[in-house]
Amino acid sequence: QVHLVESGGGLVQSGGSLRLSCAASGSISTRYNIDWYRQVPGKERELVASITSDGRTNYADSVKGRFLITRDKVKNTVYLQMNNLKPEDTAAYYCNFEGISDYDARALDAWGQGTTVTVSS
Repeated sequence: QVHLVESGGGLVQSGGSLRLSCAASGSISTRYNIDWYRQVPGKERELVASITSDGRTNYADSVKGRFLITRDKVKNTVYLQMNNLKPEDTAAYYCNFEGISDYDARALDAWGQGTTVTVSS
């Protein structure tokens, strides 16, 4: 199984920046995608950004040009650099891992515990 730990959330003023981290451990997979989602109470979870094992990235329209998803293969960590933050970016942010185990080809799916981002106006 895969275990994810997020960090980096906090309180920031509008226009500020934060970098979220999602550290992965456990089963080895070289075929995967890692997504960052966010959720506001009472609303559905929203896909913010994703990165695949071959480095392709995708972003929600609401964050294009402001957020950047990257990965460090050595540290098994995916980052979400968030710039020019807006109050509407306030949410709990979660990372999700979906992949195929290199060992037995079974599907892997894991969620982190979440980290809270609060952007004040």
